[in-house]
Amino acid sequence: MTNIKSFTELRLKSGLTIEKVADITGYSQREVYRWENNEIKPRKLVVDQLLRLAQPTALYGKSSYDFTFIDLFAGIGGMRKAFDELGGKCVFTSEWDKYAQRTYLANYHNDHGVDGDITQIDAADIPDHDILVAGFPCQPFSIAGVSKKNALGRPHGFADKTQGTLFFDVARIIEYHRPKAILLENVKNLGSHDKGKTFQVIYDTLRELGYFFEAKVIDAINWVPQHRERIFIVGFREDCDFSFDRFQYPAEPELPTIQSILHPEDGSEPEEAPYTIGPTGKIADKYTLSDHLWDYLQKYAEKHKARGNGFGFGLVGPDNTTRTLSARYYKDGSEILVRQQGKNPRRLTPRECARLMGFDSPTGNNFFIPVSDTQAYRQFGNAVVVPVVRAVAKYMLAYLFDNISSDQLRLSFMTELA
Repeated sequence: MTNIKSFTELRLKSGLTIEKVADITGYSQREVYRWENNEIKPRKLVVDQLLRLAQPTALYGKSSYDFTFIDLFAGIGGMRKAFDELGGKCVFTSEWDKYAQRTYLANYHNDHGVDGDITQIDAADIPDHDILVAGFPCQPFSIAGVSKKNALGRPHGFADKTQGTLFFDVARIIEYHRPKAILLENVKNLGSHDKGKTFQVIYDTLRELGYFFEAKVIDAINWVPQHRERIFIVGFREDCDFSFDRFQYPAEPELPTIQSILHPEDGSEPEEAPYTIGPTGKIADKYTLSDHLWDYLQKYAEKHKARGNGFGFGLVGPDNTTRTLSARYYKDGSEILVRQQGKNPRRLTPRECARLMGFDSPTGNNFFIPVSDTQAYRQFGNAVVVPVVRAVAKYMLAYLFDNISSDQLRLSFMTELA
């Protein structure tokens, strides 16, 4: 434990109670008490996680922060991770799902905790911040019916069009705090949802709030071996001539392949139960599809192929890239199945999902997964790809601060962040 001599010292340094340690790690309080009393030693993964929470600045080598931000619809913190790494300090987090909260708190040092349902939070209770980030859900926007503006005497029109949707909560926080910049993320189809009406409401709302913004659909395939298109909306309170025109993709000669995120099973990676077992780090048998499920998926694919449909499973080898990981992956794993020699294909393990989404480096297991496989699959399937957010955030930061207007200065600032 480096210079920390006992679990108790580590727990106290991280500012956690025994109950909180149990909550974020998924272990029982009885088990944590056994660690506390030196009856048994906690797993290395638990120790590493508490070390990160005890020394939050050590992870990025920073003792001060360049900007503040809030993390709305935070999920497991993909947006948070990217902005942390670029020198930001998160001052407020909102996420309603209790399992996602557990994973979030297990990986980020939050002196402000995690607030729940954003619809029940007063904007005045949220701290001031430089940047608002939100991966808000896409809901239908109702713009028909009697105008609430006149009935309620509202001075602004956006609430009439977005009331009852979660985007309204983003809008009311923007209106109250007027952050310097915003970054919103959503599914690619946001632009065409409800025949374009949804995006038009978002466009009109941000304009009405006085923000200058651009949107771009970005495919994660350039950073990770997964085809995953998402729309990113970047906005600024002041007109700084922001444009995605100069946004650059990684200058790699070839796209990454799934080999880079798979367990090697050759002893070069330590055992990580329940995902891998034994000295060679063999993948646990539970991730291999049963004969019944594999037979069902093949027949299902054949049925739709005969009808001329494209539905079916996605089978990949080490040199391939994958389809989009979805929140339903826990059901049958059909969108990403890994070939195996001499047996049925298998699902990715949650650890491999963490790598596929950019939460872990290919060689490091530094993202803590304190929940069941089912919850982990849901969480990673709903998450953002961290390297993509990092690239977008790094690009927009060059436009954020005062007195940065020329392309030359923007380039200089981006080089400094690299």
